[in-house]
Amino acid sequence: MTAIAIDDEPIALEIIRSHASKVPFVELTAVYTNAFEAISYLQANKIDLIFLDIKMPDISGIDFLKSLTSPPMVIFTTAYTEHAVQSFELDAVDYLLKPFSLSRFLKACNKAQELFNLRNQRTETKSEYIFVKDGYEQIKVELNEILYVEASGNYTQIQLENKLLSSRITINDLAELLPKTDFIRCHRAFIVAKSKISKFDRNQIWIGTKIIPIGTTYGGIQLI
Repeated sequence: MTAIAIDDEPIALEIIRSHASKVPFVELTAVYTNAFEAISYLQANKIDLIFLDIKMPDISGIDFLKSLTSPPMVIFTTAYTEHAVQSFELDAVDYLLKPFSLSRFLKACNKAQELFNLRNQRTETKSEYIFVKDGYEQIKVELNEILYVEASGNYTQIQLENKLLSSRITINDLAELLPKTDFIRCHRAFIVAKSKISKFDRNQIWIGTKIIPIGTTYGGIQLI
């Protein structure tokens, strides 16, 4: 994975640089003390991961991330705890509290690598299955067995024809794995398999006896 680091403290950047040099699957290509200088680099280069400080003089890491139209994965690095909830609402991979050890840094990088691998499962040829994490295992899920997907707290529930599978993958990341020709996001908390839809109207979808709402911002979706 290619990565950059943004932190207004040069010492913090040196620590990240040192830790990253010991992680074989992370290539730290640039570091910045000024977040605005990083924007042009991000526009010109494909970056998979940002190590991002939160408390910075000109713009916070939170606001910087919100400003990116297609942000890479982010691991926040900060000395403050109060932004943890907001960072995970923005789908941050991890939240490292300074000072962090090499082992804690490695754990965050491992999480990013797992997500990176999931996002790159799809190939140009249409896949008939995906793998999703269930505890410490990767479970093979046949796409034609999926009825619908529902976000539930910290988990995503995948309703198959014969069982229910729970995974820590976010519904946003799962939406990236599922082929858009066969699945549709109809609500912030639901994805449905088009072929399993029994009927629908402007407000809801039926899959068998299960009634799934259509969110107000998804009212114009094409279900067929």
